[in-house]
Parts: sequence; structure tokens; C-alpha cells
Amino acid sequence: MARTTIFSAKTPHLLLLLAVFACFFLQECSNDKRGVKTALFEVSDFVPITNWKQETALDSMQVKYQVKYIELDYTDALGGFVIPSVRQLNNGFEYTFRIKNLSAASRVFSYKIYYQNESYKMPETDPEKPEAEGPWAWENFYGSFDGNDIGFLETPPIPADGKFHEVKGYIRITGNPRNEAKFFKDGVNDRWKRNPRVGLYSFMLVVSDKENIAQKQIPDYISHIALTFNDRFVNPYYYFLYGPGKKLQNTSAIKMDNALKVVAKPNLGGGIFIDFEDNNKAAVNFTDNCGRSPEITRNACFRQFQHYVDASSKFDNIPVIKDVVGDDYTLMEYNWNKSFFTKEELIRTWPMVAREACKTVISDSKENKLILINPASSYGDWKKQNAGVITRHGFSFGTYTVKAKLTRLLSNSGVWNGIVNTIWLLNQSNDAWNNRRICQKEGYLETYWGGPNDKRVPSISYSEIDFEILKTVPYCPPHSFPPAYLPSMQDKKNMLSWHTPLPEELEQQKEDIVVACTNWDMACWEPKNFGAGCQPISYKDQTFYSHRWDHWYRAITQKSLEKDKELFAGDYYYFQIEWKPTEIIWRIGPEKDKLRVVGYVNNTVTSIPNNQMLLIVTQEFHNSKWWVGTPFQQQFIPFPEKDIKGEIFEVIIE
Repeated sequence: MARTTIFSAKTPHLLLLLAVFACFFLQECSNDKRGVKTALFEVSDFVPITNWKQETALDSMQVKYQVKYIELDYTDALGGFVIPSVRQLNNGFEYTFRIKNLSAASRVFSYKIYYQNESYKMPETDPEKPEAEGPWAWENFYGSFDGNDIGFLETPPIPADGKFHEVKGYIRITGNPRNEAKFFKDGVNDRWKRNPRVGLYSFMLVVSDKENIAQKQIPDYISHIALTFNDRFVNPYYYFLYGPGKKLQNTSAIKMDNALKVVAKPNLGGGIFIDFEDNNKAAVNFTDNCGRSPEITRNACFRQFQHYVDASSKFDNIPVIKDVVGDDYTLMEYNWNKSFFTKEELIRTWPMVAREACKTVISDSKENKLILINPASSYGDWKKQNAGVITRHGFSFGTYTVKAKLTRLLSNSGVWNGIVNTIWLLNQSNDAWNNRRICQKEGYLETYWGGPNDKRVPSISYSEIDFEILKTVPYCPPHSFPPAYLPSMQDKKNMLSWHTPLPEELEQQKEDIVVACTNWDMACWEPKNFGAGCQPISYKDQTFYSHRWDHWYRAITQKSLEKDKELFAGDYYYFQIEWKPTEIIWRIGPEKDKLRVVGYVNNTVTSIPNNQMLLIVTQEFHNSKWWVGTPFQQQFIPFPEKDIKGEIFEVIIE
């Protein structure tokens, strides 16, 4: 069973340590018969979830034990997730505890149950002042009984008969549990704007003498978590476990850690919603599993992603169509095409967004997978068209794992096909409700696209965390960048003048692609080790080099060399972004249990976003100007002769 930690104003420290020890190694905490005593009552056997049977194994300190496990119900969840949904449990999670009246007469006691996400939280106490609340503890996802008018509940009258009496009730985890005004619109609580977090949850039972409530010994802003104190929320876990509530007479708090694990598994075969209304051909290709039907509108977990393509991304492309990967586009062909087409022959184009809805993204309900298609070109119908999907339900934090077979990027000769495979997180909305935490030093640069003279503002909504995988070069260590490319001469009779070899170090990396891991911090200077150039950072036994062009550049990136065939020639590969309040970890691997770290940053070097984000998976054609030093320029790579396909087999957020 799950661990229980017991706190009371009258519990000796030795007993507390023994209780914690027993919880780790005996897993008998939910059946703790010793209970917790005050002068007026004794509480025993707090079980926060009695009516949900599904469990999963959890490891802690080399001890494996079972915890309750639930997957989010995506049915009609656009208004916000509810845990459990009414389809899973009609009344919610049933909790029970037993209480014994130690006074001389029948008595009514007050109690309240709180929950908190433990996987993605800030410390409840200040590391420098343990008696004080942690500066960001109020940001944690915690809640209590649904309804902002519900404070402490009362038990039935408990007779003074020396016996334990059972108390039970129901509780749910909902979005925006503090009913914060910024998540309301037109008087409606848009709970989806602060969805429950995935991961592990604890539950805390607080029992008190009824008089403590009547006499306001427990403040209203703790009894009613929607209220604030000095214009800010106070975390009840801090208040009762470490703060003033720990010292209240005849008040006890029992915390059960790891009582519930919440996981999101969006349905890949459940359809794709189309919401870009500026596409006048959209209705032509609507299918039973893609479009705007009432069922798809309500329940599809993904929508077709429409890239933003800046007008400055235009480029002149060679008028060649070829299966770059399948037909082995060679370096000699690349160099010839680069050297001998006249300017008048080039095709003026730019990376395209989807021209028609539902044509380049497919939700396969039979195999429960998503398919991305970069469509083939034909003469007169020149296109390098992006393809992608984006989730419709946002989360703050989580471990995002994607199992996919995305397209190969290199020909057998090591020439790039021009596509970037991306798996990334993007802020769900640009509205103020989704703003990031205030940057305390100079603020953020205001816009995504602006330069160093952009206005600085305290807070913005833009956030982005990326996997971008392509053929380019690492920037760190600095002595390896940029590579020195030989200039080519346009003399068809002299092959050596136009067929210039790659630099030796790049020739040795012919089969390699770059996995670029990026966090867009919008140049917030608050992190104590914020810097430009190549900055080392260690994680466990690895050192990663973070690159930033200058102090006004809006992103920090780490790059690692990987084999194209390993990542994209097999049946599938795994990509994972673990986004936590103080760090981001990027992992890849052939199986979920064989992942390795390829990128790591924390809040000492970059500002970690704390707003709500969506997951995107794309195959897209980048302007190679974005990737300084790449050995192959997009305009000298042929248009695709065949459809280029990628498949997504599983998405898990936990």
C-alpha cells in the first residue's frame, strides 16, 4: 500500500521517524492502527481512495509497492479534466477514516481533505528559512472539496464510548481548484485553463476541534483555499505540516504520499479536429475521422497543426524533383545542382502550410496511430509542405513520451532531405491567463520574433520546449564552429572546381544528424548562471554544453550527434521531454525503458516555463538560414518526388 506520514502537535519526533521508516519498508501505513492522538480525539486508518481498484507498481528507495492508478478521461474534456470523471466513478473517490472521541461527552469534530500534485511541485518551505513558506509553494497544484463555499466539514456526533467510528465521503480533483479569477471568462470558470497535473498525488486529512473553526484558529484562507492572504494564496500543506497549523492544539494532519498516479494517454485514433477557417478548401477533404463533426469537435485529442511561416522565409529552390532518401541523392549531385542552375531557372517558394485539411494528417482508428504526410511535388506544382498535429488539452509540466517512426533525414550518401523532425511543446494561449511567472531581472523580451531592441516586459505567455532533429553541426565546443567550407567555382569542365568535398570532420559525421534540445526562455536574465556562448552544465555523470548566441537571444540549445539510421530507419524510436518546475530533461532511446539523456537544463541557466502548453509533432521544411553552419542548404535540395510519411504510435504524459 502507499506510504502514510503522520503529523500531530503531540507526536514525539521519534515516533514520527519510526512511522516514516515503516512506510518505506513495510508498506503498512494505510492500516496504521496506532493512529494519531490529541487530548480530544484519536484518528486511525485514513484511506483516501477506497472505491478505485486499478493499481500500478511504484519504486521508491529500491522498494516496490502498489499505488492507485488512473488515466485521464478525454471524453468531453475540453472544459477541463475531472479526476475521476463521472464515467469512471459517479460520485468521485470515496475516502474513509476512523475517529475515536477521547472527551467525556458526545462531540462533533471538523475535518478537511486536501490533495496536492507531488511530481511537479515547488518546495513547501523556504530552503533558506525552513519555518517560512517556500516562495513558489503557492504555485503548486493543490485543492480540496469541490466548491468554493466548502470549508471544513463536520463529522456526525461521535459518542464518548471508547470506540472508533468510521467517517466517509467523496472528493474529486478538478481544474482551477482555487477558482482563480484569471481563469474565468464572462462569469464562467474555465477549468481547462488550469488543468490538473499528471503524476503522483498525495492526500492530507486535517482533523480539528470544532471550536478551532468557530473561533477562526484556522484562518479562512486555509479553510477556503480560494481566499488569499496579503494578496497571495497560502499552501495548506505548508500551513499544517510546517507552518502555524502544526502548532494548533487539538489539530492533526495525516498526509498520505503517493496515493494516486495520474496519467494522460490521448487517443491517437480518435480523430483530428480542424479549426483553421481561413482555408477555403478545408471542407473538401473532411472524412469520418477528420473534420468538425460534433463528435470530433467534442472528443478528438488532436487537431491539424498549421505552421506560422514568416514572409522572410522565402527562398529560391532548384527546379529538381527527386526521392532524396530512396534514390540516394549524392554529394556530387548536390554540388552540381548548387553550381549550375541559373537564377532565372530557380523556383521562388517558401515552406508551405497544409493547403487542404485532412489530406496530410490521418487518424487511423484501426491501428490507433497518427500519420503525417509531406506531399510529393510535380512539375508545375512545386511544394515543400509541412505536416503536423497538435494536442487540444494543455498541461503544466509532465513527462511527455512519444513513440514514433518519423522520416529518415539522410540519403545513403549522407545528404539531407531538407526535413526537420520535431517534437515540441508550445504555450497553449497567448492570452494573459497563460502568462509565465514574472521575470525578476529586467523582464522578458516581449515578442518571439523581435530583435535585441525589443521591449522588455515583466511577464509574457510565449513558451516553447523543443526536440528539433536535422542535418546540421554542433556549435560547442566553440573551436569546432563554424566549419570551413571550400568555395565552389562554376566550371563544368573542371570537376574539382565545383565538386568540393565537405570538411574532414563533417565527412566523418556523414551518417550523423543533430538532435537539438531547446528551451525558449525569452532572454530572461534572472537565472544566476545566465550566459552566452558555450556554457557547460552537469547532470549526473554527463556534461552538456548550452549555446546562446548573445544575451538577447531568446533560446538556449544543446546539440548531440546521433545516427540517422538508428533514430529513423527502424520500426520506431522513443523521444521524451521531462518538464519539471526547475529543470528540463530530454531523452531518446529504442525502448521506453532504455532511454538516455541527450539534453539537460535547470533554472540556474534558463527560465523554466510554468504556464500551460500543448504537444506538437511535425515534419517540416526549415529555412536553413535558421541553422548556421549546416552543410546543406534548403534551396539546393530537390522537391520531394514521393510522399514522405511519419507515424506516431503512442503519446503518454505522466
